[in-house]
Amino acid sequence: MRLLHTMLRVGDLDRSLKFYCELLGMTLLRKKDYPGGEFTLAFIGYGDESDHTVIELTYNWGKDHYSLGDAYGHIAIGVDDIYATCKEIGDRGGKVTRQPGPMKHGSTVIAFVEDPDGYKVELIQQKAIATASEKAPSAATV
Repeated sequence: MRLLHTMLRVGDLDRSLKFYCELLGMTLLRKKDYPGGEFTLAFIGYGDESDHTVIELTYNWGKDHYSLGDAYGHIAIGVDDIYATCKEIGDRGGKVTRQPGPMKHGSTVIAFVEDPDGYKVELIQQKAIATASEKAPSAATV
């Protein structure tokens, strides 16, 4: 067994695809309209569905808003440089709702962004980030 996908209902499919694909770097894997049921499914992710878990965005035609409720939590994405990722998302018009920093009661560096429908996306730092002195070129290399 393996986890295949998570489904999110969205109010504007194009706006959601722009957020997930352009701001978070996912790829649109497939998209299909279902005229009989008046809905469209779009599957997005970081790799082929045959070996990666993906997100299914469901757009029900004519429905532009959903109540998120209080049971749903968030999607989590691992990133290599959480500070640069949050800066880029913010610079490109995305909504960073929690700036990068250690989680409460722990040391894992996390941040939160919000998609156009209000779903939370947690970003989790995956690799150690070089310190400023490690990023700066040495005098020998200038």
